[in-house]
Amino acid sequence: MKSLSIIAVLFFALFSTNNSFAQTAAKAETIKVWGNCGMCKATIEKAATKGGATTTNWDEESKELKVSYAANNTSSDKIQKEIAKAGYDTQGFTAPDKAYNKLHGCCQYDRIAAVATACCDNATCGKAGDNCKATNCCKDKSCCK
Repeated sequence: MKSLSIIAVLFFALFSTNNSFAQTAAKAETIKVWGNCGMCKATIEKAATKGGATTTNWDEESKELKVSYAANNTSSDKIQKEIAKAGYDTQGFTAPDKAYNKLHGCCQYDRIAAVATACCDNATCGKAGDNCKATNCCKDKSCCK
């Protein structure tokens, strides 16, 4: 009976340790994403989930997407790239015109405030210029490949 108690304590300690390590890999972030309506909300959140986000909540008024994700499985850039592929500009990536033009009419937001020039002056680069200047991405043109 005493050995059973010791085994139970060891299992409890083992599982408690694993849970604490799993929690340290989780990351929460707020990302600016342009859009207009409830249909946008559904598409943006679905794209963020496809990019690896575990929780998503986009606010129509503030244009802010609150996400959490496992940092060892994805990144903010990967999530933003998926959102841009769906047609929505983010703080770091501009949606391709082709994807934006496919959005429903009510979802086509005013892009003047959202669109920045591509950091590499290359059509394949999705990074917004003001976001990219502080990174090495455009110095070595790795984001343009």
